[in-house]
Amino acid sequence: MQNIAFLLLDGHALMSTASALEPLRAANQFRAGTYRITILSGSDRAVSSIGSEFPALPFRATPPDFDLVFVVAGGDPARVNDPALMAWLREADRRGVALGGISGGAMILARAGLLEGRRFTLHWHHYDDIAALPGEWLLERRLFVIDRNRYTCAGGIAPLDMMHALIAREHGTGFAQRISDWFIQTEIRGADAPQMASIEARYGVLPKVVAATLELMESHIADPLDQSQLAGLAGLSLRQLQRQFRQAMGAPVMEVYRRIRLEKAHELIAGTRLPLSEIAHLTGFASQSHFADRFREAYGHPPRTLRDKKSPTSPK
Repeated sequence: MQNIAFLLLDGHALMSTASALEPLRAANQFRAGTYRITILSGSDRAVSSIGSEFPALPFRATPPDFDLVFVVAGGDPARVNDPALMAWLREADRRGVALGGISGGAMILARAGLLEGRRFTLHWHHYDDIAALPGEWLLERRLFVIDRNRYTCAGGIAPLDMMHALIAREHGTGFAQRISDWFIQTEIRGADAPQMASIEARYGVLPKVVAATLELMESHIADPLDQSQLAGLAGLSLRQLQRQFRQAMGAPVMEVYRRIRLEKAHELIAGTRLPLSEIAHLTGFASQSHFADRFREAYGHPPRTLRDKKSPTSPK
């Protein structure tokens, strides 16, 4: 059982909150004991943007002993000034708790110093607020971003898509699809949905299992899954998955995965001033030298050449 807490700040968006909670409730309905859900707030109730209330446990009196904590914030999170909240989140991080932000929740994590060196997203309404914070932020204008143990999404109904990715990662794409079907979520949007076309628009018509595996790859860049994990989550043998990828993509599973990670690295080199060693880490390469070798193979030049010239090439 995964122990997940939602820390609801007053003024949180009810739609975002429900979109995050309901898939987990449905998972428990289909498979009892999958998730334990705890609602936290600043007091014994959490008041939403429309005045509805959730009974809650005060976070100050609750040790951060969870597997994952989502901060859900609406309104004006840039103005939230609660040292106890920031200290509680930092303590959760020290204890190894995974952290997430929904809607404006990533702003709270950023102000607590918990998004440095992490890719993340938040609602477009708060882009200027993030830009005003000192430091270099790896903001991506996307539906959701999962970077190792950070889970952030833009709010609205985007949590439905992020929870699909989370459930698929833990319990397989078949179980996640069953939950999406329950909510008549007939098309699962990938993490890049706001800025890029859908998986099929980019790659053409694909078998469902290949599209689902590509979505897993795109949501696990810094912490790549191995091919056995991908096959298991897709509900196929490794041989079956390899055959489907060769037929649909013309390349082996891990070659496609590496290409996706290198495309992300190319984007980070061209768009940020992060050290190449950090970019290698962010895109799941074991060392900078291994990253440089793979990058040179794909693009025909080393990463530093792109940093110097900002070459707009694509991987081979």
